[in-house]
Amino acid sequence: MLVRVRAAGVNGLDWKIRDGSLQAVFQLTLPSTLGIELAGEVVGLGEGVDRFAIGMRVMGALGALGAYADLVVVAAEKLIRIPDALDDIHAAAVPVAALTAWQALFDAGQLQRGQTVLIHGAAGGVGGYAVQLAHRIGARVIATAQGVNSGYLRGLGADLVIDYRKTAFWEQVSDIDLVLDLVGGEVLANSWQVLAKEGRIVSTAAPEIMASTPTGKQGIWFQMQVDANKLAELAGMVAQGELKSEVSEVADLSDTPAVIERNKTGHGPGKAVIKLR
Repeated sequence: MLVRVRAAGVNGLDWKIRDGSLQAVFQLTLPSTLGIELAGEVVGLGEGVDRFAIGMRVMGALGALGAYADLVVVAAEKLIRIPDALDDIHAAAVPVAALTAWQALFDAGQLQRGQTVLIHGAAGGVGGYAVQLAHRIGARVIATAQGVNSGYLRGLGADLVIDYRKTAFWEQVSDIDLVLDLVGGEVLANSWQVLAKEGRIVSTAAPEIMASTPTGKQGIWFQMQVDANKLAELAGMVAQGELKSEVSEVADLSDTPAVIERNKTGHGPGKAVIKLR
């Protein structure tokens, strides 16, 4: 389908690709357009597409780059209809963050009711959904974030919020069943010691985790997979108010480079969204 983009979510993958830190994982042909999720309007249908119609509002994760553009060609199976209760801005903030959180927690992480999960970078887009989803199934949720975001995360369901700027989390927690690492670096390195005997770390931030996992520990490098059926379920939960889609900033397309930089260096809770005119 040909989609006119109305809004596109900003993700950490944007600056990581921009900076060249993922060259070994993502091979690009330059020039290349960033952006991996969108909300927009169908303006053209390919042969055999019968689930959608011209003018329908759609959203989805691309599983590829290219969302920061006026028009994008997208495989129909990657998109879903936007629930009527969601505007384009909040719809654009859902696909990548919500799918990543769900799949990392339950598919890769195998989190279950009664277990304890430690979520690093919990105030970001993925982290916010992860806190909510883990809390909903009855897991104990520990989050690391800046202290200013403590109230926000408790409101999402975190049982304990650790200000990483003031407190060494590895001195405060132990016997963690699952660590969801959205940060990497020293945060990941210091997380091995807090795991329970059968615990595991799922990282979206450290492709090298498989090579650096200590003997006897479980470490998984996770990449989100496009899943329209699960996205429809999650988007429905957002539309019904069962999950919160937090938007930290709305910016014009011309401001995209600065917004991507703020995603790297620090931003408010939730996700930034680029609005296209």
